[in-house]
Amino acid sequence: KAILRGLNGQFKSGELTAILGPSGAGKSTLLNILAGYRCRGIGGSININGQLRDIREFKKMSCYIMQNDLMQPNLTVFEAMSFAADLKLGRRKSKSQKCAAIDEILSTLRLTGTRDTLTDRLSGGERKRLTIALELVNNPPVIFLDEPTTGLDELSSSQCIDVLQNLAHFGRTVICSVHTPSASTFRKFDHVYVVANGQCTYRGATSDLVPFLQSIGLECPKHYNPADFIIEISTGDYGFDLVEQIVTCVDTKLPLLPIFRSKSEFELDKKNPKISWIDQFNTLVKRMMMQIYRNRNYMYMKISLHIFLGILIGAMYFNMGNDGSKALFNFGFCFACLIFFLYMPMLPVLLQFPFEIRIMKREHFNRWYDLSAYYWALTVVNIPFQMTFAVLYLLMVYFITGQPLELHRSFMFFSTCFICAFIAESIGYNIASVFNAVNSIFVGPALTCPLLLVAVQDFGDPRPLPLYRTIPMYMSYMRYGLEGLITAMYGHGRQRLYCPPEEIYCHFSSPKEILRIIGRTLFFLKLESCLIALIIIMHIARTIFCKEWKSYYSVISYNNNLIMMLQLFMTIMITN
Repeated sequence: KAILRGLNGQFKSGELTAILGPSGAGKSTLLNILAGYRCRGIGGSININGQLRDIREFKKMSCYIMQNDLMQPNLTVFEAMSFAADLKLGRRKSKSQKCAAIDEILSTLRLTGTRDTLTDRLSGGERKRLTIALELVNNPPVIFLDEPTTGLDELSSSQCIDVLQNLAHFGRTVICSVHTPSASTFRKFDHVYVVANGQCTYRGATSDLVPFLQSIGLECPKHYNPADFIIEISTGDYGFDLVEQIVTCVDTKLPLLPIFRSKSEFELDKKNPKISWIDQFNTLVKRMMMQIYRNRNYMYMKISLHIFLGILIGAMYFNMGNDGSKALFNFGFCFACLIFFLYMPMLPVLLQFPFEIRIMKREHFNRWYDLSAYYWALTVVNIPFQMTFAVLYLLMVYFITGQPLELHRSFMFFSTCFICAFIAESIGYNIASVFNAVNSIFVGPALTCPLLLVAVQDFGDPRPLPLYRTIPMYMSYMRYGLEGLITAMYGHGRQRLYCPPEEIYCHFSSPKEILRIIGRTLFFLKLESCLIALIIIMHIARTIFCKEWKSYYSVISYNNNLIMMLQLFMTIMITN
């Protein structure tokens, strides 16, 4: 379906331009194309200063402020601006120069009074202005905004447009889509571009709109908002034949005139180097650490849950680790630990990451950082917290359940649990990068339940499984984790287990019998199945979930799968 048809026009520096039109007219689509956010399925050309646009270079000199004003939580306004300056400017400017630039931007956008206010506590108008301020740090000459006044009251909308007007009059090209501006707001725009059913029904100065309509026999009533009048015409309230007539008149009565410029800002911007990957990584790590530290309620809740579940699971399997008559129950304890380290790391990711990825998508599109730097910073920041929570839980359950107090066995048990937790977290990132929060919470457990089921399908039957059942079993990382925990507890030459005198027959007093009953197979088959599983996962993430290799989802999935490959290989090594 063709959304836009035969559009052409001009947008000049030093002017504030509004793209108007009824709902479904194609305003956001046009803005996405102009900003370079959408590049597929498009015909025609876009020129900058008479030269065909190079999209990679154009993104360096422009920014796109989307309709949602999501921003990083648990940061003050000044901190959010400081991190934006570090990511956009790097070491090109000193700290004092960055602070001076930030103060000037905050003053221009009337945010000085909110300098030390957390972003979560800003009003709607302040959040919108802060979203604009964050993109002004590197002084882009071209600014796109998708409906900046949506959700704001009349006063906040007027203040927002005043800010954009000031920015445009400093020599920038400011283009924004607006749904239904008031008459006072409409007059503040220098230039207007009206879209109806994917076609242009007016382009030119705001003050010339009413004379243009008069020239084709349409009289705008006095004391009537010209913006409302042209939108009513565009929706077909006065007949669709009239809309087609206006589209025809635009090219004849409003011809495009050549624009002459003495100097190209586009060429000047190419000299600004991109900051290094390591600087991006370091800045992102600092920002994420600060956000986690300030989210104390969440941290306290996780600590409380780990303590509570550690006591609960420890009480359920109290002192069964050295009891030969309770070996099967101890197997259940190992499986319970795997389930714990599947859902505890994964579920928070399924809830939080869909929100974070929306912010990340905006920041990455505006060239704040590379996706790989963001993901590796996220991974590195989560490791110490994930390990701290895991140790808190494991120290309780390991001693309460009476597991063997041998250093090498404890190390294997703890290491296997750590790796399983990291793999579960990686699975969560893969799922949450594709689905929204609601669907992620459903898809995550639904996809991981089969991993649990196939991991124990041969338990109790020492006979080898057929190949078509063995391969799916070893495609589940839970199987490697389970074998790793059982091997840590009962492998490596462990002596016979103690059996209570009242037990007449203690079948599992021999650790070798326990290892035999779980049906372990050959190492080469496990490694081969593991690689097959990883290849399948990576190709699914690359070809089905993601249509282009450099998309947000594919980069995150690719990095996740690389980490999962290393983690699974480490688990196999521990198991054997």
